[in-house]
Amino acid sequence: METFVEIGAVELAVETFGSRQDPAVLLVGSGSMLSWDDELCARLAAGGRFVLRYDLRDHGRSVTYPPGAPRYDLRDLSADVIGVLDAFGLRKAHIAGRIVGGWIAQLTALDHPERVATLTLVSTRPTAHGPNNPDLPEHSAEVMAYVTGTPRPDWSDRAAVVEYLVGAARARSPEGEHFDEAEVRSVAERTYDRAEDMASSFNIAATEPGRRWRERLGELEVPTLVVHGTADRFFPYGNALALAAEIPGARLLPLEGVGQDLPRAAWSALASALLEHTAG
Repeated sequence: METFVEIGAVELAVETFGSRQDPAVLLVGSGSMLSWDDELCARLAAGGRFVLRYDLRDHGRSVTYPPGAPRYDLRDLSADVIGVLDAFGLRKAHIAGRIVGGWIAQLTALDHPERVATLTLVSTRPTAHGPNNPDLPEHSAEVMAYVTGTPRPDWSDRAAVVEYLVGAARARSPEGEHFDEAEVRSVAERTYDRAEDMASSFNIAATEPGRRWRERLGELEVPTLVVHGTADRFFPYGNALALAAEIPGARLLPLEGVGQDLPRAAWSALASALLEHTAG
C-alpha cells in the first residue's frame, strides 16, 4: 500500500508490505523506492516482516527541488528516516540501506542508535560522494568512462532517458550472466514513469556531504550486516571490507560475481540473510 507522509514541509511517498504487527524493516534506497525490488519486499513480508520502502527527496513521488539546487544534505535525509518511523508510530526498526541509502543508514545508526534495531548495508561505502579515501578503491574505469563520456539525455524524452539509465546499469555491472537487460529496462521505465522530475533525481550529487562519519564507525553497537557484490564496479568490494572491519562485530556477506545492481539471482540470498539478521 502506498501513502504519503509529511515531515515538516517535506512530503515523502512510502509503500508498505505485510502486517504492522510484525517487526518493521525500513528499506532506504538509492533514490526511487524501486531500488528495492517488489518481489524482494514481498519475500520479506512473507517471512514475517512489516516492510517499508520510500522515495528519497527528488525521486519518485516525493518532494522535488529545482535541478542542481537541492535544499538538503545527508543529515536531512537521515532525519527523514526518523520522520518515516514517527509517521508510522515505530519506536524502532531494522534499517537496511543500499548505495546512497547505505550512507543514510550509517548516519541514522550513528546519530539515532536508539531507533535502530539492526543495520544492514548493501553495496555502499563509508564515505560520501566525491573523492574517496586513498585506502579505499574508487569507481572503476568502465563507470567513469560512462559518467564522463556520455551526455545527459533530454529528460523529457522517455526513450532517451531509459536508454541512458540502462547504459549506466550496464557500465556498473560485471561481464556475464548477471546483467539482465530486460529486467533493468523494466525498472528504468517504471522509475521514469513515477518520477515527478527526472532531472532533479541527480540532485544528490550536488548536495553537501557534510561532516565525515567514517571515523565514528567504531561507535556502532547495533548488530550490522554488510552485503556487497564482489564484482561491484561502482563501489568496489574493498569498501565493504572496510565497513566490515571498522564496525564492531559486523558480519560480511559477499555476493560472488554480483555487481552493484542486485540481479534476481541474488534476491534469495539477500532475503534469507535479511530475515535471519532481523530475527532477533
